[in-house]
Amino acid sequence: MQIPKVNNSIGHILTLGFLVIGFSLGGCDSTPKYPENLPSLKKTDLSTNLLDDQGVAMQNVTKGVDFAAQGKFNEAKVEFEKALKVDPYNDLAKTSIIVIEDLNDKTIESKTAILWFKGSANHIEGLWDNAIAEYSKVIEMNPKLAGAYNSRGFVYDEKGQHDDAIADFTKAIELSRDNAEPYYNRGTAYYEKDQHDDAIADFTKAIELNPKLTDAYNNRGLAYDKKGQHDKAIADYSMAIETNPMDVKAYFNRGNTYHIKGHYDQAISDFNKAVEINPMDVKVYFNRGNTYFIKGDKDQAVSDYSKAIEIDPDNGMAYYNRGSVYDHKGDYDQAISDYSKAIELNPRLAVAYNDRGNAYDAKGQRDKAIADYGRAIEIDPRYVDAYYNRGIVFSGKGDYDQAISDYSKVIELNPNFAVAYNNRAVSYYFKKEYDKVWEDVHKAQTLGYQVHPGFLKALREASGRKK
Repeated sequence: MQIPKVNNSIGHILTLGFLVIGFSLGGCDSTPKYPENLPSLKKTDLSTNLLDDQGVAMQNVTKGVDFAAQGKFNEAKVEFEKALKVDPYNDLAKTSIIVIEDLNDKTIESKTAILWFKGSANHIEGLWDNAIAEYSKVIEMNPKLAGAYNSRGFVYDEKGQHDDAIADFTKAIELSRDNAEPYYNRGTAYYEKDQHDDAIADFTKAIELNPKLTDAYNNRGLAYDKKGQHDKAIADYSMAIETNPMDVKAYFNRGNTYHIKGHYDQAISDFNKAVEINPMDVKVYFNRGNTYFIKGDKDQAVSDYSKAIEIDPDNGMAYYNRGSVYDHKGDYDQAISDYSKAIELNPRLAVAYNDRGNAYDAKGQRDKAIADYGRAIEIDPRYVDAYYNRGIVFSGKGDYDQAISDYSKVIELNPNFAVAYNNRAVSYYFKKEYDKVWEDVHKAQTLGYQVHPGFLKALREASGRKK
């Protein structure tokens, strides 16, 4: 009787994170001058890979911030303008020009602007504590400067100090209630705290104040996705695309949501558009590969995972997923090779040990399979599938006591795992412990499992019982 294995393969869908708007000043007693399409700063660990133009623009921005931090505002403005020529969506270039214009209009003082740009320079370098210190100096000099609270809150959020960030964004809102930016930023902090209703409320307010705020639609879509409201999420991603047709993350996120809804062709279409905009984005190839796999197009899935690996050779999950496809194609040697590479890159990736164990078992290399299941269990002692799969291999080797031990652990961890009762019954059968066999058979049937008629017939004959 063929006993089914558990292979965890694929299913690892990546999602882009949201963006936080930062780096803007605005006095409480004057109307802030913000561009129609509000700027946003991408978090380095969540953004897509920079396009060539974006990379060039950020070089100009960094140079401009350095100039401005030295009080060389004219030279800085030239660099910011250069940045916007190659990347019109560059958030920091836009807001930096606003700061310089505020300085020229005498809305803020030179020393305030210098301190703010020093904070920005430290932020760019990832020196968060230094950035917070500089922004705090700005606040000390001008406690009613909304943008300083907003910028400091942004850094707190990057540090993971979400409550501190929310406090600063709330203060910025109090000082500048008609400004969409701090509402947007507070929404991202709420999102990171899994307070999705609060996040949606803030993103909605930001959109009300600035209907062209692309990233507010994107981030509200993510919050709706978290709540399982996928149609609302798709509507928001579509609005983000309408306001910025080159927004890779909106296509990516909408593609993910279409995938979740089972609309695979629409998902692939969105991933295709994202690749068209940014051909070097690993995450898009990775998720498009997942969608191709679900559609049954294994060759296209392999191609996409291979492209992800070409771009990022250290992407262990791309190796793992490609190995899973090879596994499903019956190419166990290639599968083992990819699982092994995934393990090399991430030695604590329990699922790779489990699935490599399955591939070894398919090749008849049972001892290697058992070793891999054991390693998966060492990493995750509650890994049900690894116990289950190891039980199958022990049973195949005739080691029924070990098999029963593993199936019993499965049942302890998941009492409703019907097939585990069936499989343990088979092991008890070979040990001629027929009362225990019947007990497990009845439990499996109670849970809805259809026990094989041939096994039931053999059990009746061996036990002398009808049921």
